[in-house]
Order: sequence, then C-alpha cells, then structure tokens
Amino acid sequence: MDTARIREGIRKMRFSTILDRWDSGEMTQETAAELLGMSVRSFQRWRERYEACGEAGLVDQRGSPSPRRTPQEEVERMLGLYRDKYADFTVKHFHEQIQKRHSYTLGYTVTKSHLHRAGLVRPAPRRSAHRKKRPRRPMRGMMLHQDGSRHAWVEGLPAMDLIVTMDDATSEIYSMILVEEEGTASTFEALREVIGEHGLFCALYTDRGSHYFHTPEAGGKVSSTVETQVGRPMAHLGIEHIAAYSPQARGRSERLFATLQDRVPKELRLAGIGTVAAANAWLKSHYIAEHNARFAVDPEQEGSAFVPDTHEMWREILCVIEERTVGKDNTVAWNAKRLQLPESRLRPHFVKAQVKVHEYPDRTCAVFLGPHRLADYDAEGAIRVPVAPKPGAVLGAVKDKPCRARLRASLTAPARDASSLSQAGTRKRPPSRTRKLPDANPVIGAP
Repeated sequence: MDTARIREGIRKMRFSTILDRWDSGEMTQETAAELLGMSVRSFQRWRERYEACGEAGLVDQRGSPSPRRTPQEEVERMLGLYRDKYADFTVKHFHEQIQKRHSYTLGYTVTKSHLHRAGLVRPAPRRSAHRKKRPRRPMRGMMLHQDGSRHAWVEGLPAMDLIVTMDDATSEIYSMILVEEEGTASTFEALREVIGEHGLFCALYTDRGSHYFHTPEAGGKVSSTVETQVGRPMAHLGIEHIAAYSPQARGRSERLFATLQDRVPKELRLAGIGTVAAANAWLKSHYIAEHNARFAVDPEQEGSAFVPDTHEMWREILCVIEERTVGKDNTVAWNAKRLQLPESRLRPHFVKAQVKVHEYPDRTCAVFLGPHRLADYDAEGAIRVPVAPKPGAVLGAVKDKPCRARLRASLTAPARDASSLSQAGTRKRPPSRTRKLPDANPVIGAP
C-alpha cells in the first residue's frame, strides 16, 4: 500500500470523531479541516458523502483502474527480457532493441519507470554544472575527427583498437575499423575509405599520437617542420592537420566512444559475431547507418565542403613512402624482405638507383623510379605483375620522333619553356632557298 492510501485510512478513522465535535459546535470547519490535513472544501465533500452513504462514501472514487493502463502482462514480459538477456544495457539501448527484436510497443518513459520500480535500474545521478561546448563547423566536410579507443569490442577476443572517423558538423560516422593496434596503416585505411566515398575534406582533428605528429618534447607542442607519414599526405592533399592538446579538446570523440563502448559489444554479441573480419563487415554494412540515424544532427548550413578527387591522387599518396637504394643484385630491402626488380626498357639495370617504395594499408607495395612504376609486390614480397612502360607513356610518346624532338620530349613543360628562353637568338637562321637572279639588262659603264 502506498503512502497516500495509508494517510487516507488514518483520516477516515479520525473523521467521525472530528465530525461529532463540529456538529456540537466545538470547532469550526476551518479547524476541523486543518486537523484532518485537507482543505475546507474537501471536508465539506467528505461530510456530504458520509451523511449520504456512511463510511462507504469515504472510499476514494478513483480506485478503479484506468482503461488506458499499461497491460501488466506486457510489463512482466519486458522485465523478464531485461533480467534474462539485456541486464547490462542502458534503458535507452534496451528500449530500442526490444522494439526492434521483440515487437514491444510501450514507450520509453513507461519502460524506464517500471525498471526503476522493480529495482533493476538505478536512477541516473544529477549532472554537473553546464559547460559550453565548442561550436560545430557549419558544413559537412569542413572538419573530421579521427581517434581510436582500446576496448574488448568482440566477446571472447582480447582488447583491440576501434578507429573511428566522424564529421564535426553532424557527428556522422564515416568509417569504423577494428584493428589490433592503432597506427599509420589503420589511419591510411580509414582515410582511404572516407576520401574514396566522399572526397577530399578541409581539416583533420586528431590527438598527438606519434603516427600523427612528431613531438620533440613529451607533452609539448608538435613540430611544424618534421613530417610524419600521416602529415606528408595531409600536406600534399591540402588538408589542414590540427592537433588536440587535451582529452577535453576531443570532447566529441570522447563522448562518442562512451556510447560505442556501451552499445557495440552488446550488438555484436546479439548478432552472433566472433571474428574481427565479420565485425568489420557488420560495422560497415549495418551499424554505421543505424548509429547515424539515431545520433547524427543536422548541419547549420546545407551543402558539402567535400571536393571530389577526379584524378584519384589519394591512392598513391595515402600510403607509406620511403626512399631506398637498389642493391647490386637489383633488389630493394624492405621490412626484412628483398624486392626483386624485373628487367625494364628504362635502363639496363637499376644498381645504386634511388627508388621509392610505396606500402599500402593491406601490406602490398610497389617500387617507383621517378614517375615509373617498376613492379608490384604482395604482402610477402613476391612480385605480382611486372609493370613495363606502356605505349603512350614517356617512351611511347617520343617513339619515331627526330632526335631534337626526343630531347625536348624528355623535358617537362616548365623545363622546355626555360630551355626555349635560354636559347632564344643563339641558333643560326637557315639559309634562304631563294637566290637573287642576275640582272637581265645590265647597264654598260655603270660603276
């Protein structure tokens, strides 16, 4: 019995005594109402009902259940589901899942109230004082956040890093990748996904991890001169790279990971997923869209700041690039492997040549000599497809041209312009093919 009904029972027991004292004129209606803990009008209504029906008239007329009352069977079913299957879910997440999976129709507030009454969920503590958030960028693509969080994301597997890239303007997630350890390769894989689908963006906001920035002193400012493997492609693609100097500065990322750590492991468990490959496929095909529909906000301005990369330069820029010197056996040393260079029409051999090795996020790599792609290799260092210069490339463009044209074809456009300016006025003019004919009627005696 609740407190209100207990107090009502006590008033009933005292009412007849006080009513007799009022009838005898010992007290006024105001005094009688005050002793009973009610208003004067309520005392008058109780007196009228008591005179008409006796003690039965003092029963609360609101005791009958409402026809719109929540079905008790549905409440019991909900409480049973929470105890048996969703005991570690938040109320909001639990309500979403039982609506989607168990044909549940009751509202969120009713659900939370019954969970509180049953003692299955404790009321949330009061929030701290209000803090003003940093204003969002007004348009999609103006700034992206990228961060990683280590957690036991997949049940039965050790803790791993989840790399998330999201938009500052809307909190939309563009990429989620589960990897063993955060680093340069995972950063490139996430950026390639975002740029390949949406285009180039304006700025990237990250922490000061060693794969993002070079920090000369621990806890100090990042270097503005030394580029990391991630900083180099950002500069080449014209993307501003912004460093955060505290966890509070990355508040949106921190709040996002608090939500993901609560929801993702539980939903992976419900989906029966137990491997990293299956988790990454499920995150991309299912979770990202559902998360964005639930948590993304509208941008302040319509439109997009993403710019399509029509030449797809990012494919050869978003990778690890390092210089190597070719050995005497025409091999290149790379990560404890020897990359054998194939024969090429470019030169008889590549001994002591300076080449560049591009390693891609999937651990495959390629060797370049200037703009020429010499060969591709798999993750084990075995050559895949020898890449010979194709007709229409540098050699094909100068085929069957005179020597001077070949010389000029080997130069870039700026070099040809500079060469033309430096040689202006130095070449002899070709002799005229038209000779002056002798005068047909010479004048005799002319000097």
